[in-house]
Amino acid sequence: MNSIEEPLTLYALNNMVHGAINEGMPLRYWVTGELSEVREASNGHCYIELVQRDEATNELIAKARGTVWARIYSLLKPYFLEQTGQPFSAGLKVLLQVTVGFHELYGYALDVCDIEPAYTVGDMARQRMLVIKRLAEEGVIDLNKELSFPLLPQRVAVISSSTAAGYGDFCDQLQGNRYGFVFYPHLFTSPMQGNWVEQGIISALNRIAENVDMWDVVVIIRGGGAVSELSCFDTYDLANNCAQFPLPIITGIGHQRDESVLDIVAHTSVKTPTAAAELLIHAMLEQSAFVENARQDIVTAVRMRIDAEKQRVNTVANRLPVSAMLALQNEKMRLQPLVQRLSSSVELFLREQHHRLDILREKADSASPQHILSLGYSITRVNGKAVRSVDEITPGDEVVTVVAGGEFASTVKEKK
Repeated sequence: MNSIEEPLTLYALNNMVHGAINEGMPLRYWVTGELSEVREASNGHCYIELVQRDEATNELIAKARGTVWARIYSLLKPYFLEQTGQPFSAGLKVLLQVTVGFHELYGYALDVCDIEPAYTVGDMARQRMLVIKRLAEEGVIDLNKELSFPLLPQRVAVISSSTAAGYGDFCDQLQGNRYGFVFYPHLFTSPMQGNWVEQGIISALNRIAENVDMWDVVVIIRGGGAVSELSCFDTYDLANNCAQFPLPIITGIGHQRDESVLDIVAHTSVKTPTAAAELLIHAMLEQSAFVENARQDIVTAVRMRIDAEKQRVNTVANRLPVSAMLALQNEKMRLQPLVQRLSSSVELFLREQHHRLDILREKADSASPQHILSLGYSITRVNGKAVRSVDEITPGDEVVTVVAGGEFASTVKEKK
């Protein structure tokens, strides 16, 4: 067996690697990769795993652990969210500034110093996010969506290029609809690609606004184009003008998997000019169906009411003789006890009045002069006047005294 040199301990070997890396890679480096894991610790640090995949096979070809220390992560996290509109999370491709480190216990790792958000979403996408954020902060992003869609969108202001195939498809779809609905489209020309799109569409909107009562809805369409050309529909001024326009705006400018800022602020967004025309036709169809259903409901309701009234009249007519007879019988039965009670009451009242008259008669008889005279009293008159006091007579007066059964005359001899 050959002799072996004095072996190194693992720690000693790792310490040598540590020193070699620190001496050989002392700078900060920008590195790209995909975040396969993002884990926030309770102490504020963020631990990540950065990987690279083979573009052809999608297999992992490189992987490294990394740490974003709490001091840096507290700044990096909100900054990345603000710039990209999405959180710092797994699945994103990022551009990080790192230093390379090696720890005897934990091995090879990267310390993240900075991040470039523009790499993640691309500069154009970042600008798009900023426009959307600004519109939202200003409270205008949903204004056009809040407008009521017209019940009969027949007067259509179309913003498009006069030579665009999409405009022709749109008009053909409207005019050839199988329901026979009539539309009145009018073209307000504008470039649909290039640097003049923003100015052209805003100018067309201003012309429409001059006679806004003439139109029910605005349709902005283009006939195809590259995805990269959609950036001209992402500008703030164009989106702001459309968001605050007083008529509902329909857009048909995008592709199946792409959405511009203009699509976001519009009342309704569809993918093609033909789809925009179908939207208007469908709106008309809904109202036509509503009117037809209402007409049928009214006819049905009137017929049912007439039938119900006929049945009610017939029922009343059939029941009237019987009802009248029953009513009369009921009234007779109801009046009989009343008549009996009335007769009894009258009889009782008469008896009470007779008794009262008898009492009064007895009182009157008791108070009559004849009754008083019969009790031994008398009435003396002088010159036809009743004497009430001895002072009313003098000796020698001729008086007449009335007693029960008659009267007699006398002469007063003495007054006491």
